[in-house]
Amino acid sequence: MFDHVSIGVSDIKRAGTFYDAVLKPLDVTRLSDGESALGYGEKNAGLWLLASNKPVKPDRESGLHFCFQAKSRAAVDAFHAAALKAGATDNGKPGVRADYSPKYYAAFVVDPDGYRIEAYCGK
Repeated sequence: MFDHVSIGVSDIKRAGTFYDAVLKPLDVTRLSDGESALGYGEKNAGLWLLASNKPVKPDRESGLHFCFQAKSRAAVDAFHAAALKAGATDNGKPGVRADYSPKYYAAFVVDPDGYRIEAYCGK
């Protein structure tokens, strides 16, 4: 349904370093590299990080989060480990979320800008 999503970040270099690390286990790489915008995807950029003087303030109670597809449970585990190593805060260790589905395997973190992100595998 979506072609891409853009989020504003307070420090584009820090965000680039973070997302380079956490998206690598998901086979997602930086496809566009600029001073004020970075684009990530497999073949086309679907996630854009934009340097912003006034990024949307994250609110953990808003329900807003970004979920990335993983090709395997091992990729979810690697995403979570890479995120913690890169400075994220744990928001749900890797595991099955049976209340979503018996095959819903996911991990949740909060990025350095306070945005909640998730990696998910349905296998």
